[in-house]
Amino acid sequence: MMFLEHGISADGTYVGTNPLQKERINVYFEEANSKQYVPRAVLVDLEQAVLDNIRQTTYGKLFRPDNFIAGSTGAGNNWARGYYTEGAELIDDALEVTRKEVEKCDLLSGFQFTHSLGGGTGSGLGSLFIQKIKEEYPDRMVTTFSVIPSPKVSDTVVEPYNAILTLHHLIDNSDMTFAFDNEALYDITMNTLQIENPVYSDLNKLVSRVMSGITTSLRFPGQLNSDLRKLAVNMVPFPRLHFFMSGFSPLYPDNMQVYRSVNTSEIVSQMFNHKNMMVAADPRHGRYLTCAVMLRGSVSVQESEILVNSYQQKNSEMFVDWIPNNTQIAVCDVPPAGMSYSGTFIGNNTAIQGLLAHIQEKFYALFKRRAFLHSYTEEGMDEIEFTEAESDVIDIINEYMQYQNATAEDDYEGAGGDYEGANDAQHEYVDEYVDENY
Repeated sequence: MMFLEHGISADGTYVGTNPLQKERINVYFEEANSKQYVPRAVLVDLEQAVLDNIRQTTYGKLFRPDNFIAGSTGAGNNWARGYYTEGAELIDDALEVTRKEVEKCDLLSGFQFTHSLGGGTGSGLGSLFIQKIKEEYPDRMVTTFSVIPSPKVSDTVVEPYNAILTLHHLIDNSDMTFAFDNEALYDITMNTLQIENPVYSDLNKLVSRVMSGITTSLRFPGQLNSDLRKLAVNMVPFPRLHFFMSGFSPLYPDNMQVYRSVNTSEIVSQMFNHKNMMVAADPRHGRYLTCAVMLRGSVSVQESEILVNSYQQKNSEMFVDWIPNNTQIAVCDVPPAGMSYSGTFIGNNTAIQGLLAHIQEKFYALFKRRAFLHSYTEEGMDEIEFTEAESDVIDIINEYMQYQNATAEDDYEGAGGDYEGANDAQHEYVDEYVDENY
């Protein structure tokens, strides 16, 4: 997606026609001596085959060979192997390559991580990598694009363990986490885009659309710009509550494009639609603490603000009343590749507690019987790490609950309790919420 938007061909040369494509091209690309544009990316995996597949893609040869860091045995869907054993052997090499990339930057804004929480590498090694980066660059932004396991689509039985342990690290070390899950992505591709048998490339295209929209203001000039740090300031009212749901519009089947007249009103309407959310959490079950709308193309700022404010007024019960002006708008003149207009939606909605509660519920079902625990303790983990991670996630769920029910008149001292562990009462509280709402 980034290659197309900046007019870079498969051999790394610039073939675009819009001068705006090159104005900030160095944000995500570096011009090598051969006049080729090389992505600023570090690719890490504990299995060599995964990285080999990337090399064989259309743009795979453009990635710097030295920036591929691979293990030999894989993580075996085990968070502990990715964090303590196999991942620990690889992390120094990954950090060294990252430092070299950082040294080439004129002004480092931050880091973006793309990983999955269900397997062993994305969860375990991902947690370790993010933690080390945050320790080494504490004043830089750390944003993650995280594929969170969904309640219905599951690849492995120990996904709840891996997800809870990773969420514990994301709560502490990430500044913004943009959540996705395969269930929601499958629903969009099958129901909205009407693709009968979606493959991973169809799902990845949706994720790349959102990533492209979020980073637009870093890469192109616009009427109302919003970089990642400004986005975090406006989107994160409390440091721990930084898990966002996202959406993209317009999304139509290919055979319906000619029958649709895409305008700003249609884009805004579809962006807020719960069917467009790329995480299995319905925003109608919660309230928006904050949200951001990023519009691209020849869009009127005034019209955009009127439409967004109108939606917020008509659906005021979905927005908390104690954060004024909690909707941010950014407008960029450059549309995505192959489109005239687009909109990217980011919402900090308390409904995401439902997804977290589902994961915690499945985690507890396994952990109370100590099922599969030996696979983790054999790698050097202690049981107390599971308890601490679960307690931290339950704290987040309770914080979202508290702020969902808070009103402007409440005398609020802050969210979160002083929890020493995940006791039975807390489990019942979360289970009750899941039963009532999901």
